[in-house]
Amino acid sequence: MANLVNLEQVSKSFGVKPLLERVSLGVQENERIGVVGLNGGGKTTMLEVLAGIEEPDSGRVSRVGGLRMAVVTQRGVLPPGSTVGDVVLAPLGVAEHEWAGDARIRSVLDGIGITGLGLDAPVEQLSGGERRRTALAAALVRDLDLLVLDEPTNHLDVEGVQWLAEHLVNRRSSLVVVTHDRWFLDTVATRTWEVVGGGVETYEGGYADWIFARAERSRQADAAEDRRRNLARKELAWLRRGPPARTSKPRYRIEAAEALIADVPAPRDSVALASFARTRLGRIVIELEDATLTTPDGRVLVNDLTWRLAPGERIGLVGVNGSGKTTLLRTLAGELEPASGRRVEGKTVRIGWLRQELDDLPVDMRVLEAVQDVAERIQLGDKEISAGQLAERLGFTPARQRTPVGDLSGGERRRLQLTRVLMSEPNVLLLDEPTNDLDIDTLQQLEDLLDSWAGTLVVISHDRYLVERICDSTWALFGDGRLTNLPGGIEEYLRRRARLAGAADAAGSGRSIGSAAPAASASASASASTVKGSADERAARKELSRLERSLVKLDDREKTLHAALAEAATDPVRAQTLGAELDTVVAEKNAVEERWMELADELG
Repeated sequence: MANLVNLEQVSKSFGVKPLLERVSLGVQENERIGVVGLNGGGKTTMLEVLAGIEEPDSGRVSRVGGLRMAVVTQRGVLPPGSTVGDVVLAPLGVAEHEWAGDARIRSVLDGIGITGLGLDAPVEQLSGGERRRTALAAALVRDLDLLVLDEPTNHLDVEGVQWLAEHLVNRRSSLVVVTHDRWFLDTVATRTWEVVGGGVETYEGGYADWIFARAERSRQADAAEDRRRNLARKELAWLRRGPPARTSKPRYRIEAAEALIADVPAPRDSVALASFARTRLGRIVIELEDATLTTPDGRVLVNDLTWRLAPGERIGLVGVNGSGKTTLLRTLAGELEPASGRRVEGKTVRIGWLRQELDDLPVDMRVLEAVQDVAERIQLGDKEISAGQLAERLGFTPARQRTPVGDLSGGERRRLQLTRVLMSEPNVLLLDEPTNDLDIDTLQQLEDLLDSWAGTLVVISHDRYLVERICDSTWALFGDGRLTNLPGGIEEYLRRRARLAGAADAAGSGRSIGSAAPAASASASASASTVKGSADERAARKELSRLERSLVKLDDREKTLHAALAEAATDPVRAQTLGAELDTVVAEKNAVEERWMELADELG
């Protein structure tokens, strides 16, 4: 295979900080490379040097003649005065009937959500996320040799990330992509580059292979690497308890790496945590009764919703952009009143709310002061840790803790925001896209912290790896005014979205490209669960295990409700409420059992 781009002894510094030091590497034809590393460690700089946006201080960058390349970075600017159609389609230089008749181009417009924006929309009226999606679509519609992408999954929902992964795997272009989305990395990458300490370490395969390699490197390290090694051990334990063959092949002495996890306990003791949560929270956490949620212009998002969060419950909330996820979270937090119905909050509830916005940080303080402003010490599980220790676990070295908050990058501000939320010692955590701007090491630390956190958790995230890792149940907003439980998790969500997209396409097959359309094309979504051949069986077995755990919980809940009904025989109002909840639990249990039997039959 021919090399498309080569870096030879390349160095690049900004100020006194060297980001790349004598780096040599190359991108070959049909290679898909995922780039990982700490925030501020040089990933974007390396991408821009490779793409020719930045010149190296020393060394040489060479590209094959006639290379067709597109670059989508976080710093990209759309031409002022242009429309979405001008940016995405005009560079193709073809008539409307030509691109409208091209299934590949239509798939990109639908998959990235450009169709819903409207091709005539002025770019000045677009949000930041819509601008990123427009720039991404402009690159994907072209026939290229090399795609260079910086965090393309930001501002995409779960379905959009699924579609993008499938598109990149199926197209013939080579790819270099910076990403913190571990599922996306594992699905797309044939090779992983880790930018660390001014150099670039290369590994075969995606996220799982990289984790095994890092664990092996940690195994051979000295005692100063104890903390990092322990975290790698726990992450390996999680990976090996999931689908049994995530790694592409045993390239890295997997036997030695697995020796690290032989005695690692489960990521969390669900029974102990639930018991602790009940002790701290009491019976009532947050309840919505007959609640209707609307947009400011009166559009109904959720209608007549009754939802009771239980102590220690861990919920992942998914749905397409604009379906009402953040509105529902704001209602749970008490910031937004339902249009009708009511919200009930338990007396012992203490809410910690991580917003998408970064407008709640004290910019006149230093990092450690901003953390200590919330609390000096907290109890995490059975351990007490200081503000400085928690800040260090989330990526702030002792030296960095003296930095003024106003001087922090976006990713560092996100980490500080998260640290402050955890320091408030909430017993209910509401997290709105917590993975935005966080690198993989910080995500691992966050998951490690949440493993020993005992309260109730509701998280909105497009990062399906995070949702599967920290949540016990998944709920979805499909735009039909209801909140739907998904016993099959993210996989079931994608299957249902595929069916909805197929039905919408069949109903509107004569619709023009500029009209409203589902978030992903039917052809792309129909194969949403078949991105990787044998992954189907692994996903099915994982779902089967999740369903079994759900059945145990539902069965226990059903017994508890029956006992409570017997005690409430003389209280008609209480009995009616319990009866309604029991009906919901029984219906959910029946749905889970039905899905379990379907999977059991499929797997033989």
